[in-house]
Amino acid sequence: MPEKSNRNMNRRELLGAAATVAAVGAVASTAKAQAPSIMSSYKPLVVGAHNGNRLKNEDGETGVQIAYRMITAGDDVLDATIHCNNLPEISEEDTSVGYGGLPDANGDVTLDACCMHGPLKRAGGVAYIQGVRTPSWVAKDVMMKTNHHLLAGQGATDFAREHGHKIEGDLNSATSFNRYLEWKKRVEEEGDNRTFAELDLDFIEKKGLDVTYQMAHEGRIDIEHIHGTINTNAINHKGEICGNTTTSGRGFKVPGRVGDSPILGAGLYVDNDIGAAGSTGLGEMNLYHLCSFLIVEKMRDGMHPKDAGMYALNRVKDFCVGNERYMNEKGEIRFNLQFYVLDKKSQYAGVAMRGGEGRFFAVCDDNGPRHELMDSIYMND
Repeated sequence: MPEKSNRNMNRRELLGAAATVAAVGAVASTAKAQAPSIMSSYKPLVVGAHNGNRLKNEDGETGVQIAYRMITAGDDVLDATIHCNNLPEISEEDTSVGYGGLPDANGDVTLDACCMHGPLKRAGGVAYIQGVRTPSWVAKDVMMKTNHHLLAGQGATDFAREHGHKIEGDLNSATSFNRYLEWKKRVEEEGDNRTFAELDLDFIEKKGLDVTYQMAHEGRIDIEHIHGTINTNAINHKGEICGNTTTSGRGFKVPGRVGDSPILGAGLYVDNDIGAAGSTGLGEMNLYHLCSFLIVEKMRDGMHPKDAGMYALNRVKDFCVGNERYMNEKGEIRFNLQFYVLDKKSQYAGVAMRGGEGRFFAVCDDNGPRHELMDSIYMND
């Protein structure tokens, strides 16, 4: 962990810098009480997915609020982003990540996570891990305790067990498993009431996705969590940037599927000299273009976070136009893809393929935790 620096000034330094004795007295009397963020050239900031500002801990803090408190107190920035993401990971109210995340087509909850530490220039990830509610901490252990970036499947679970993480037999909550049983029944009905074992995988994938969207439009599952994920990025008063992304993947996915979340440059990318970007939404489309890496590179070229994010979305849009699989009846991209972006100047943005009312991202700075409306290419009806 980077060493904490003492930002308080002693009285001799104040005397040398002050213009008048009166000014010296005013500064000296308040210097000790000031937060590190006030006395630095970098503005602490936390930016991420909307579910980072929804659930609350026992003290009434949301995830981004926890992360902001930690980074302004001098805690490691990566740990702060992970603590933010832990709230939905351990809660059965959130069906997008961790415990109670929507399972795959076999009814198994399988999780992916990735973290990047800007100052240390290190990263770690896990994919298709089972039995661990908080895979984001396992990703950090991969980063700190191995020479690898990514561990997957049973190997990732064994690694987690060896390093003290609790392994549970099933991460389904009552809510997630009941939604799975309802989804499975509807797919079987679409297959002329054949049993799941009698249906081929191609049919399950095609009809299963249609059923998933049908359930979302009926309010049976959260449409924002079909491709359920949370990403959180942060910068502290020293200009240290870190990020964390964690997910249960697409609801009712093909068993074995791994999305963009644990992949460097896709679900997350951090360059401590430039900024950070992370993603939620349809991971396959993000993977085609490694959009988080692309966004950071565009910021390196001088783009504002919003412009860099919209550049990536338009790259995806242009790639998909004309492919019926990804278009709606209006000739628009049907899926959603979101990016959460901040730069070294503490400029930030949240951008989405499909936006409009109810499409928010989470922010916390010295103005407190809040939701802000995402900029988007298309507006939802």
